[in-house]
Amino acid sequence: MPSVLTAVAWPYANGPRHIGHVSGFGVPSDISSRYLRMSGHDVLMVSGTDEHGTPILVQADAEGAKPLELADRYNRVIVDDLQGLGLSYDLFTRTTTRNHYAVVQELFRVLHRNGYLVAKTTVAAVSPSTCPTATSRGPARSAGTVPRAGTSATTAATSWTPST
Repeated sequence: MPSVLTAVAWPYANGPRHIGHVSGFGVPSDISSRYLRMSGHDVLMVSGTDEHGTPILVQADAEGAKPLELADRYNRVIVDDLQGLGLSYDLFTRTTTRNHYAVVQELFRVLHRNGYLVAKTTVAAVSPSTCPTATSRGPARSAGTVPRAGTSATTAATSWTPST
């Protein structure tokens, strides 16, 4: 039997999970992984909390907390919730660990080395009224900038290209 990786969505550690999160990423991946295990497959089900990005910064500001303090607190809440539901993760980690950083960097290096990543510039509409993660406190990672909350604009976005 082949080995199977169940790569579950990584919820932001900016608040407790609700039934929509659990029914959208937790339960379906758990059911699938359990079925595959019972069928004799070697399954690795992994996920963790995403502790980077605008949702973390916005919630930390709202709570008067530092982003890492917020992520620490909500990671514990999320882990307790998922364990309480009996979900069968083999690894539930965090994007702020050294191991996660090293694995992701290596993954992107291999993808780039094998020609699967292509630098490309595109135009995209950004509207904080329909996309809460469009909030920015400064320059974006590309040549353009993302508008501050409450405004909308069209900006150039550049695909991520790893440094070699």
